[in-house]
Amino acid sequence: MNSTNKEDIGNIYFQLINQQQFITKELDYANFYNHIPTLQALATIGNSGISVFDFSKKEHIFYSPNFCTQLGYQVQDVLDNGQSFLDNKIHPDDYIELMKNGITLLKLFYQFSSDEKTNYKLINEYRVLNAENKYIKILEQHQVLELDKYGNLWLTLSTIDISPNQNIDEQIKCQLLNFRTGKLVSFKEERKTNETVGIPLTQREKQILQMVKEGYLSKEISNKLAISVHTVNTHRQRLLEKLGANNSMEAVVFASKLGLV
Repeated sequence: MNSTNKEDIGNIYFQLINQQQFITKELDYANFYNHIPTLQALATIGNSGISVFDFSKKEHIFYSPNFCTQLGYQVQDVLDNGQSFLDNKIHPDDYIELMKNGITLLKLFYQFSSDEKTNYKLINEYRVLNAENKYIKILEQHQVLELDKYGNLWLTLSTIDISPNQNIDEQIKCQLLNFRTGKLVSFKEERKTNETVGIPLTQREKQILQMVKEGYLSKEISNKLAISVHTVNTHRQRLLEKLGANNSMEAVVFASKLGLV
């Protein structure tokens, strides 16, 4: 896997995470602490590795004592190295797909009502290197644990189990399950839709972004499109905001990865 691709996809994902704004002083962590005994019991009874991700802090704030032991690792390995310890064990092809699916999922959830956000579970099956340096397939499930008072995704719960399917030649599988209705959302179709219209760029914005990609400066774009430089720069600023990019080159990279240009 190209390391640049991995970095680019990761940047898009974390830019989307950053779109949520939290009022830290209003987050009641007592709700989280009340969950801990239940989470520890679930990990013990089901032998599942359990973690909790905090979207406000943008980090995992809980790992069960048996997290990653199915893979032959110790939870301390993760605590010492952060989530990157496990991320670096994921099959390169599967990692890219996981990040792309994460982007689609965030876009989808941002459109949901607060009630809808608590109705879904993402189920991933992908390949990870175990402590013996062999790929095995795991099942990972994600769902909302807590929303903040404004409906933002705040705490999400993840469980990891060894998959009964150990066909290592098969690539990642993803399903989005509405566990209230039992309905499965077609992730492939949802991602296809989000990658093309999930970020609503106007035709003019796409046109300008394509010209930026080709190396044209604002003044040159202004002349070619017969619009003012101010208008060009306004479009460019809106592109940065929509794509969550810090500069025009990042915007071009992100839009290219999402199939927008």
